[in-house]
Amino acid sequence: MSTPWPDRITDPAVQRAFADAQPEPYWLQTLPAREAHAALERALDADLCIVGGGFTGLWAALYAKELEPRREVVVLEASRCGSGASVRNGGFLNYSLTHGIANGMARFPAELAALERLGTGNYDALLADLERYRISAELETTGELDVAVATHQLAGLREAQRLFEEFGQRAELLDADALQAQIHSPLYLGGLWLRSGAALVNPAKLADGLRRAALQAGVQIYEHSRVRRLRKLGSGVEALTDSGAVRANKLLLATSAYEPLVPAVGRYVAPVYDYVLVTEPLGQDRMRQIGWSQRQGVGDSGNRFHYYRLTADNRILWGGFDAVYRYGGPVGPEYDEHQTTFRRLAANFFTNFPQLEGVRFSHRWGGAIDTCSRFSVFFGRALGGRVVYALGYTGLGVGASRFGARTGLDLLDRRSTEVTALGFVRRRPVPFPPEPLRRAVIGLTSNRLAAADRSGRRGLWLRTLDRLGLGFDS
Repeated sequence: MSTPWPDRITDPAVQRAFADAQPEPYWLQTLPAREAHAALERALDADLCIVGGGFTGLWAALYAKELEPRREVVVLEASRCGSGASVRNGGFLNYSLTHGIANGMARFPAELAALERLGTGNYDALLADLERYRISAELETTGELDVAVATHQLAGLREAQRLFEEFGQRAELLDADALQAQIHSPLYLGGLWLRSGAALVNPAKLADGLRRAALQAGVQIYEHSRVRRLRKLGSGVEALTDSGAVRANKLLLATSAYEPLVPAVGRYVAPVYDYVLVTEPLGQDRMRQIGWSQRQGVGDSGNRFHYYRLTADNRILWGGFDAVYRYGGPVGPEYDEHQTTFRRLAANFFTNFPQLEGVRFSHRWGGAIDTCSRFSVFFGRALGGRVVYALGYTGLGVGASRFGARTGLDLLDRRSTEVTALGFVRRRPVPFPPEPLRRAVIGLTSNRLAAADRSGRRGLWLRTLDRLGLGFDS
């Protein structure tokens, strides 16, 4: 058993294919230019302060105003709203709250029925919110394809279909011929098409639409206002920036993989870098060569997997495979470039679609993922309950961030609901070990995951981590 991806990359054409690519997310070029929101340069009071202007923070701001329209809500963003993980992903909108149904069954079996129902409800409500807030996010409700590129992956597709059907989703197994009729690749051995609860969006347009909706609801947004410190202040909390401060009754922390401001959070989040290439637009001849008339989002079934999709102008976004963790988990723009991974991504792209030889990549970028050991959002309190955080989406947060935002705010407001009573919400993931052991454990796990892709068997190390509830994924 083996996977088809090349071990050695010697063709200089691979490097040339992405050499001139713009080093920034393609999605940003689809947005109209706008003036940045002013930085915070004074002290102000608020009922609620939200740190982080990505999906979680903006969904939370809207929910806060929905619950209490007169509540003073302030969002503090270190850069520009939607410039972090919210715009550096593939735009895969999935109903799952548990990083997929198989992960949910493995980690939350007693609550999976509730989590599947809540995830479907969140997905449906998110689509309704796009209409309610008039957010044009290039929504395509085309579903997702999970494709097998090694024979040992076919059994996992059959098991996933069984689980999907058990919990009310629509999923169609495709044999090799049926899959080739959908998308043309010499690697495909079979696939599973999730036809419900999965869609594609332009994540930059989604984030920008949420920002505009929040402004219209009366939320105050300050950009280029990095919060340096949190401290108790009377019965509330103060968020201190370089040139201002927000004194608030409550604060929601929605910082993804960036500095969490609550030191204890660092035990649970490992910032892992993911990298993406986007092709130039494909003309009609190229599109005919690959098919893909149903325009599903696609992922292959390995532990080290690619995710890919078509954009509105028929580029192919191709990302994933490597999950790069650096000692200490640093996050910053200097890590957005990684030539080794771009080269591997490009080589694997042409292995998957050899008929696209000669296509060039127009954009390349990287971004940090807030990986946690259970692969799904977790929650916690700090500073005597004045602060709540919602973090750890592990790369599947486009849809789950709405759920995380609303749950985090319910916890902050001490609102008792079906959701806040779940062990999924009350329990935190198994923490990662401290450095230098953390780097060693993640490195060994990555190595063993690659070996499992080649052999089709999870060895002793991975089985041990499974029993401990500790995982590593992007």
